[in-house]
Parts: sequence; structure tokens; C-alpha cells
Amino acid sequence: MAYKFYDDEDFNFRAQITLGGVAFGMGDVGEILNCFQAIPAGDNRAWANEFLALAGRVEAIAARCAEAGNTVSAAETYLRAASYYASAMEALQAFAEIGPVLDAFHAHRRCWDEFAARHQPVLTKVSIPCGGTDLPGYWLSVDGTPRPTLILINGSDGAVSAMWGEMQAALARGYNSLVFDGPGQQSMLFDENVPFRPDWEQVLGPVVDFALARPDVAPDSLLLYAWSQGGFWAARALAFEQRIAAAVLDPGVVNVATSWLDHFPPEMIQLLDDGNSTQFDQYMAMALQSPELQQTWAFRSRPYGMSSPYEIVHAMREYDVSPVAHQITTPLFICDPEGEQFWPGQASQLSELVSGPVVLQPFTAAEGADFHCEPAARTLLHQRMFDWCAQVLAGG
Repeated sequence: MAYKFYDDEDFNFRAQITLGGVAFGMGDVGEILNCFQAIPAGDNRAWANEFLALAGRVEAIAARCAEAGNTVSAAETYLRAASYYASAMEALQAFAEIGPVLDAFHAHRRCWDEFAARHQPVLTKVSIPCGGTDLPGYWLSVDGTPRPTLILINGSDGAVSAMWGEMQAALARGYNSLVFDGPGQQSMLFDENVPFRPDWEQVLGPVVDFALARPDVAPDSLLLYAWSQGGFWAARALAFEQRIAAAVLDPGVVNVATSWLDHFPPEMIQLLDDGNSTQFDQYMAMALQSPELQQTWAFRSRPYGMSSPYEIVHAMREYDVSPVAHQITTPLFICDPEGEQFWPGQASQLSELVSGPVVLQPFTAAEGADFHCEPAARTLLHQRMFDWCAQVLAGG
């Protein structure tokens, strides 16, 4: 993408994500750009402070709209506030202790719930039984009649509001949608302390059971969309789950661990291979001496539910779909964005491993659609993926 908001690559990417939600009511351009103007590149504290202040101001406006009985205005404004709290939460996790992160999360979810209750049709809160626990989610039904239904799998740290664009696009096409927090995601991590797990067939299976038990679901028309690290979880689950008619992976992910291990020196990889946990943890302790690096590590490693760096990275190697990818027969639409930062080349790799029909869809810088999850070109993504889904459902 030619235009850059920041020279810092991470901040430029975050800026694109934030502005990419504007098309779906998840922010206003002017509000967001005013924040950017006050945030130096790489300054997570400034980002958190600016977006927390904006979120609080917008939430107060939403409350006044609700008190006045202006339901549509309240819904729209609560959605913006939820999105801004989510953006602040992402920055907080790079440096803050867990307390402020939890405060931002609960403010985000509070505003999202206010939006969900006022949107028409209402986004109904649901609870999905899953292996002795319940996964919290939101169900959006078109009109109560049997319809194709889109199940959404979030990424490693994405807020539920990040999936609203896909829910809105599905609704416009006459599809129901279901979004939920899986193990290690958002409320399951922050409120229930339930960590990630690699065997997502044990998660998606109960979610599909839940959807198929509803009278407003067309049973042969279940669709799946997976965002970011959800591209691994969905692929893993689809190696065992046969009831999905078509799935979109954005992007395709084969091996989650490479996004970490590609930054490790060869000698540390050897320590992992040798099972030398003591020396590996000693090297990590030396590498994580600065408070901010320690906090970033805590944020990224917390969802894995383990204490030592060796345990976390060793367990992460289980997040590899290559041993079972040949079992995937579900038709796949795999996004392959130019400049993919986290899992470069893995979309193409996955397309060659599966047994079912595959569309490997490039997204390019010339289209303004490059980088992980096409942050600045979500409407283009929706056009391509939903047109493909309609073709698959029609038997094409």
C-alpha cells in the first residue's frame, strides 16, 4: 500500500485496521485521524491514552442518545465506542499490567452489549456448551426462518467487535451469523482463565451442534470464516468436521509457531529441539530484561496458559495442521495477501496440502489490499468471499 500513516510498521498496520472498520460503522474518520495526530510512532502509551479518552467521550454521547430514546443513534455510537476501547486495549497489552487491560476489555464489552441489544435485528447473547464449559457468543438471525449461516472464528487477541464487518456483510446477503469467544479468546481468557488449545475440532464441533439445533439454520448451508490465527484453528477443525459447506481462511495458516520461531537464533531452536528447558529459559530471561519487552511477552504468551517460555514455545509447536491437512475436503477460499507479515507463504502451502477444492485468492498492494487480513480493503474481501460462498452453495 503506497500511503503510510506511520513509518513504524506495526503502528501503520494498526492504523489501517482502525480505519478499515469505518466502512462498517466501527469508527469515524475524523475521530480516528485526530487521535493519530496526537500519537507518535511506536508510542503505545500515547495510543492507549488517546483512544481511551475518545472511547469514553463517545460512550458518554451514546448514553445520552439512549436516555433520549434515540435508539439508532445510541446503537451506532456504542459501536464506535466499543471499537475505540478495543483499539486502546491492544495498545495497553504492549506495556500495561493486567488491571488496565481488563478495565478496557470490560468497557469494550459493555459498549458492544449496548450496541448488540439495540441493533435491528438484535444480536442475541448465547451460551454454547463445549466440553464442560460454556462459550459466550452472539447470534444474529435474519428473520427467524431457515437461512444459510456464517460461523465466525476470531484471531488470537481480536475483540468481538472486529468481526462485525463480516456479520453485517452476511446479514446484507440474507445469512445468519454466529460469533463466539473460544478457548483463550477475550472473555474466555480474561474472565474464565481458559487458555488456547490446538485441537479445535473439539471446539468447532459443539459450535456446529449448537447452530444445527436452531430452527432458523439451513442445515446444508453452514459457512465458516476464520480471521488471523483463526486460520489455523479452522483448518485444524475442518480436518475432522465435515458439516461445513464452505470455509474462508483469512489467511491460511499451517504452523502458528513460525511467527515466533522465525525470530529466534538457531542456537535457541536447537535448545528447543534438544529439550533443554533450563538453558532456553535462561536465554529468554536475558532477552526480556526491559519492562516493555516483558509485558509484550506476557501479553502474547498469556493465552497459552503456561509459565515458562520453554513450555509455551514447546507447546506452540503443536499448533501445526500439516499432519492432518490432507483430511480437509471442505471447499476452501484461502486469502493470500501480498506482504503477509506473520505467516508468509503459508496460504499457498495450505492450499497444496488439502484434498478438497481450493481457491487461493491473492490480495495485492495495487488494490490497496495487502498485509495480514487485508485491513484496508475489507469490502473487497467481502465481495470476493461472499460471491464465492454463493457459488458453492448453488452447487457451482
